Amino acid sequence: MRFFLIGLGVWLCLVGGAGSVAAQTLSALARLDAAESVITQDGSATEIALTISQPVPWRVRVMDNPPRLVLDMREVDWSPLGQVAQDSPDILSLRAGVFRQGWSRLVLELAGPMRVASAEMQTTGTTVLTLRLEPETPEAFAQAAAQPEPPEWALPPAADLAKPLPRGAGPIVVVLDPGHGGIDPGAERDGFTEADLVLTFARELKEALLRDGSFLVVMTREEDVFVPLETRISIARAAGAHVFLSLHADAIAEGEAVGATIYTLSDDASDAAAQTLAERHDRSDLLSGVDLSAQDDLVATVLMDMARTDTEPRIARLAVALESAIKARDLRMHRFPHQTAGFSVLKSPDIPSVLVELGFMSSARDLARLTDSDWRARMVDALRDGLKTWAAEDAALSALRRQ
Repeated sequence: MRFFLIGLGVWLCLVGGAGSVAAQTLSALARLDAAESVITQDGSATEIALTISQPVPWRVRVMDNPPRLVLDMREVDWSPLGQVAQDSPDILSLRAGVFRQGWSRLVLELAGPMRVASAEMQTTGTTVLTLRLEPETPEAFAQAAAQPEPPEWALPPAADLAKPLPRGAGPIVVVLDPGHGGIDPGAERDGFTEADLVLTFARELKEALLRDGSFLVVMTREEDVFVPLETRISIARAAGAHVFLSLHADAIAEGEAVGATIYTLSDDASDAAAQTLAERHDRSDLLSGVDLSAQDDLVATVLMDMARTDTEPRIARLAVALESAIKARDLRMHRFPHQTAGFSVLKSPDIPSVLVELGFMSSARDLARLTDSDWRARMVDALRDGLKTWAAEDAALSALRRQ
């Protein structure tokens, strides 16, 4: 996966001196590996290589008075920052802290005006963000630093839903979550981005579900905009979702990555998720009909574990139904079609949630399928069929439990 340079932003003052990290409340999706990170001098340029534990969305820009480089990243634990080898006279100090909820900011104070000549995140093997800074004229630097905040970086408004839709009656409420978007394009290959491909597919799936008449559909994004993970879950909660499908088409540099894959949250990730959710989310947003705002972390975690005890078998049946429907349409699946992982977007305790990797952009065959409207139509039909099969079984089992 590769995330692009975004050359716009705003300055937010951070507490801390050189090499220090301000007190923060991040749960940290990624952690800096100081031993594998380095800042070096290359002639008149400065090379920055930051190794982190996993890819995250990011953006970088320059700011003036004093000149500095600002790097915003999605939940990075910068605690080891002071241990990074630094051998460039162009960098006067390093400091990091919370930019806003769920996002961290690294600030490098510069000795003078510099421009970002290149910036790239590579994820082959390890995840490394590399930046190259070169001298810049004061006039050009000031112009770059004065650029305004881009509209697509702003948090999206709350879901425009008058009230949660009722559960247990009427149509199946499906929330479709096209991954990535806006400043986070996801994987890329041959001029295509994951964000665009999955948005196209989500629109087609939404249309098919609505035509069926058995579904109400809400999408976490309808266009190419950035939506934080927390907001995606909140949209599902506001919609009264019966099921949540996150749609992706990733790229993997190593190993076998061909065919559709169904991901569910692993048991280990579920345990960590309960603690993280109790710490970070608005507790009125965690469980349907249960306000946890007055509960301590232990009670909130126990209640969420109880919700997962009921939800996990429903998720398992959902994964089986989707896998069976995809295979019934004779569509290519990964050799291990059902896998588990700690995807943050799957951590809602009481909404059956799965992540569907439609294919992998790193595979030429998968990319050809993803861009083929006939193949997408077959996959749309498969997911629709799988959802209907699961919903019928889920309703029948729910009725038995009430008797």
